[in-house]
Amino acid sequence: MLNREFPSLPVSVLPTTHAGHARELARTEAGLGAPLMVSVSGDGGYNEVVNGVMDVAGSRAVCAVQPAGNANDHHRSLPDQSLPQAIREASVRRIDLLRVTFRDGDRQDVRYAHSYVGFGLTPLMAVGIEKGGKGKVLELVSVARTLSKLRPFELVRADGATARFDSLILANISRMAKYGTVSESDQPDDGRFEVVTLPHAGRWKMALMTLRAVTLGLGRQPSVSTYEFTMRDAAPCQIDGEVVHCQAGTQVLVESAHGALATI
Repeated sequence: MLNREFPSLPVSVLPTTHAGHARELARTEAGLGAPLMVSVSGDGGYNEVVNGVMDVAGSRAVCAVQPAGNANDHHRSLPDQSLPQAIREASVRRIDLLRVTFRDGDRQDVRYAHSYVGFGLTPLMAVGIEKGGKGKVLELVSVARTLSKLRPFELVRADGATARFDSLILANISRMAKYGTVSESDQPDDGRFEVVTLPHAGRWKMALMTLRAVTLGLGRQPSVSTYEFTMRDAAPCQIDGEVVHCQAGTQVLVESAHGALATI
């Protein structure tokens, strides 16, 4: 497509062969100059590219995503503009990322999210959609089935308060899980992110929240620039499209990395 639109523009295709490969490729390319890196993928593949760029201090790379995955939440939440048009207009802008730091004893792991970080219901929904059939009806049925497997998790916030949740979402975009609208904010460059919580209150309330998210939306949510807590229970965590597992005792710090990513 780009060769037809821009015949004089050098374009290289770098296919991935295994999980994490996109991050390796992006890290290498970002260290060579100021490339435009287009991830032809869903949210998970784009997450790898973003993290590869962020591995290079002072990177001048510009990133973009051509949606080719299942959810494509990040692409849905940005202004509707074709890739050729964005390249033609050279409409580079900087958006925030979520910097997520996991500390477990002496070990520390830093990751970046372009869209959201979710605990509890969110990663469970992702697994349910992946295992279920494709299409809106089948995917929502799959999500409903996974609700029976959800277990609440407890965390301790930085102020010492203890909370028990069915779901915790820290979102830099307004839409996620393909059909859900988690907030009214559509500003991924304001240095803040939204905190969407569902305290443990039973499956009916959780089902109603899910239904509201995919119909009316959840409305305005509180926004912060940093959110810190310690996991009292082990729980899955979803960073964009990727699911990871947090052990009990893991300290989690989520910060807005203001203007960290150059994109079109």
